[in-house]
Amino acid sequence: MAPRKVEEYIREVFKNTDIKIEVISDLALLKEEYPLFVAVDRAARNIERHHGRIVYLTYEPSSGSVDKTLYLVGKGVTYDTGGADIKAGGVMAGMSRDKCGAAAVAGFMQVLSVLKPRGIKVVGALPLVRNSVGEDSYVADEVIISRNKLRVRIGNTDAEGRMILGDVLCKMRELAEKAINPHLVTIATLTGHAVLTVGTGYSIVMDNGPARKSLHAQQLQAAGEELGDMVEISTIRKEDIAFHRVCSSSAGVLVLFQNSGDSDGTGKGMGDDVFQANNLPSTRTPRGHQGPAGFLMLVSGLDKHGSESKTPLKYSHLDIAASGGDLPNDATGAPILGLAGLYLKDRY
Repeated sequence: MAPRKVEEYIREVFKNTDIKIEVISDLALLKEEYPLFVAVDRAARNIERHHGRIVYLTYEPSSGSVDKTLYLVGKGVTYDTGGADIKAGGVMAGMSRDKCGAAAVAGFMQVLSVLKPRGIKVVGALPLVRNSVGEDSYVADEVIISRNKLRVRIGNTDAEGRMILGDVLCKMRELAEKAINPHLVTIATLTGHAVLTVGTGYSIVMDNGPARKSLHAQQLQAAGEELGDMVEISTIRKEDIAFHRVCSSSAGVLVLFQNSGDSDGTGKGMGDDVFQANNLPSTRTPRGHQGPAGFLMLVSGLDKHGSESKTPLKYSHLDIAASGGDLPNDATGAPILGLAGLYLKDRY
């Protein structure tokens, strides 16, 4: 199912419901506001049905006040070839399931349309794109300026998930700064490292500082366990941010923490602020499922909203690579039940 068909499906699902739909498909607008997304979309632009788009779904209660605002961003790669860093050796099979994060967001919004919970506003975002390979593929070494005006150096085109999530998460962060009791969540079939870490059938949740203070991960784990939607907990550490950050040294040289395999674990790059990924599979990268959360915090600006900032924002990343369901088995719908158990309990 290519991006256009996903949009058509969503419009049919939410027809005559309380869910508001906004679709951004104009290329000029996408280039202006979501440049990291557009980089991934480039190679698919020569086939109309493969054109990327971003779908926003919004639920607001029909009456009463709101005491919680939830922002969900789900990875919607409708098919992942790996791009120029192509998936070889048979590992491309099953990559039609790389949209399970976006599907989970849509599924959660459908739960809202049925239960009509009180007191909670939810904005769901589905960046939908095909990571194709072609003459206009984005490639390693490109530097792309993000929505947050950061210069992102590409290291691996098969790390496209964090690319399509980053600018959308930045947009959500901008909205969250003005929202009532906000919590931002990314959901993605992101890393093979997650599968090796917890095994098939388990999602992994990682909280930033403000979310960790609220014991969010533990609460989600308990809610999921009650409903059979199993969640394990990982921790985002300073190393996960340092891996992707470029820092200024006293000599004015930009030092890039990329752990590219050199003996000192560093590389140097001029003209970039954030390093997207190394060129190794996540399964061969230390902290391979936590690192992408660090990248998303950096590129979205959430690193400026930690526990000691003036405006702390709760953020959680859910890697569902091990729980979303692999072909030929049915998709599972994880983590819809856990999210519903946590956020909607006693609201309907």
